[in-house]
Amino acid sequence: MVRSTGPQRLVLASASPRRLELLAQIGIVPDAVTPVDIDETPAARELPGPLALRLARAKAERAATPDAWVLAADTVVGLGRRVLGKAEDEGEARRFLGMLSGRRHRVYGGICVIAPDGAASSRVVTTTVIFKRLERAEIDAYLASGEWHDKAGAYAIQGRAGAFVRTVNGSYTNVVGLSLYDTVSLLRGSGFQCQEGRAPE
Repeated sequence: MVRSTGPQRLVLASASPRRLELLAQIGIVPDAVTPVDIDETPAARELPGPLALRLARAKAERAATPDAWVLAADTVVGLGRRVLGKAEDEGEARRFLGMLSGRRHRVYGGICVIAPDGAASSRVVTTTVIFKRLERAEIDAYLASGEWHDKAGAYAIQGRAGAFVRTVNGSYTNVVGLSLYDTVSLLRGSGFQCQEGRAPE
């Protein structure tokens, strides 16, 4: 497994196990995981894409340190101009799934990297997803599974909700929680030596 050792350290400013798993998939293991708590409430009339980018930058800035590269990310589901965040309860999750049923939506992944010298680079990645029309029984079963908890838009494409997806246009890993291509691009651009592509040991 590739690990950032020696003079280079990588800190992941996220509590998401999915992001850790995605990084491990390409052989990158952060030296530390430092979740940060920020207010994720959208500003008035804030669009989904800019929101995802703002939150990623805020997380990275909160965790920034002079002895490591810091990687932060945030995922926002957008239905038109509407932001579908993490459902607070089952009723809201049901409403989100009903809104996504049979429709096209976009998943915005904000990514930010801050180098030890304080230089920051960031981008927002957009993936278009189309759901099939969901039957009430399908929504009921999905809610009963509990998989909707702590998921933007109340679904996890890598889980049971994968059966709801007709089409994905763009980065699949962005929908899971972190676009690997864009993450590696930002890390390399900031001077971090990625050695992705090796199988885990």
